[in-house]
Amino acid sequence: MSSATSRMPLIDMVKGLACAAIVCHHLAFYGPMSDIAAPLAPLLMAWLYDYGRMAVQVFLVLGGYLAAASLAPQGVARFDSAGAAITRRFVRLVVPYAVALLLAVLVAALVRPWLDHHSVPDEPTLAQLLANALLLQDIVGEDALSAGVWYVAIDFQLFALSVLVWAGVRSLPGDWARRHGSVIGQGLLVALTAASLWVFNRDSALDMWGWYFFGAYGLGMLAYWAVKSPRPAGWLALMLLLGGVALALEFRGRIALALAAAMLLVAALRSPQLLRWQGSAPLVRLGQMSYSVFLVHFAVCLLVNAVIGHLFPEAPVVNALGMALAFTLSLMAGRELYQRVERHVPTWSMALRWQAGLVGAGMLVAVSSHWA
Repeated sequence: MSSATSRMPLIDMVKGLACAAIVCHHLAFYGPMSDIAAPLAPLLMAWLYDYGRMAVQVFLVLGGYLAAASLAPQGVARFDSAGAAITRRFVRLVVPYAVALLLAVLVAALVRPWLDHHSVPDEPTLAQLLANALLLQDIVGEDALSAGVWYVAIDFQLFALSVLVWAGVRSLPGDWARRHGSVIGQGLLVALTAASLWVFNRDSALDMWGWYFFGAYGLGMLAYWAVKSPRPAGWLALMLLLGGVALALEFRGRIALALAAAMLLVAALRSPQLLRWQGSAPLVRLGQMSYSVFLVHFAVCLLVNAVIGHLFPEAPVVNALGMALAFTLSLMAGRELYQRVERHVPTWSMALRWQAGLVGAGMLVAVSSHWA
């Protein structure tokens, strides 16, 4: 997302904080360092384990906000072709994603012989590699090759679903439909948000599909239109209605967080003082490269876990320092992935090369382990 909206310091700071929370959650969730270091700060480790992942809701809200800004800032589709918009999004996501998965496969192969822990992925299969390369792993029942990659697949589904809604509205016949396209499009997206919050998100069996998560994403879209509206009260009331009914039907902490994030986003981005604020430079930079950090941190954390956990299996302080080291190295690796891959405009041929490289390397790892 290279639009001016996505480069607002405030939004980048929020993305940076959410990214840091996700990395810390995975450090607490995937041992063995966290298992050994837990006695030093049991409450903090338990909180990160149980609640750190809820930062994903912030990314969902921001994703919806930025999608509305880039696809239909006035409620009317401004892209020329739905297929082209979806293709660009897929390629943009999948190139750094494939690079990071390739690294994860290689690191897992490296540490598997000497780290006996449930956090180490099994040897990949051809079906698993293909499913992960195509963002289909959860839909077809294959294990993910790295932590958190489900979110990339969901983000793509949410974006594609939004594009298709707007493209469908634009294709409606008649002058009335063309004159009222923004109302129809926004109405459909509000209805989809309501269906997600009130129905789909209450069934965890649907969590491999975008419509399970569209509630938070849709709240982000409504937040964008509230920020840009001269009369935001109606949008805010609608957001409260959607979220309030959802929480009354079944209280879910993740939905409460998404609603709070959307409401705070509107308040912050309608504040002239906060809009002028340049933010904290380190957090802004982290937000700008948050996708790359999110992608690559599992491989880094797995490698540091293997080394520290193997060498110091009974040293809580050393393992706590190892977690801090893994966090720092994750940021450094993410910066490299951002600078060398993500920030460059990708092409279909580049995406295909990296997907083929992921599948080929994964099969070489699997074959070599059987012959070892």
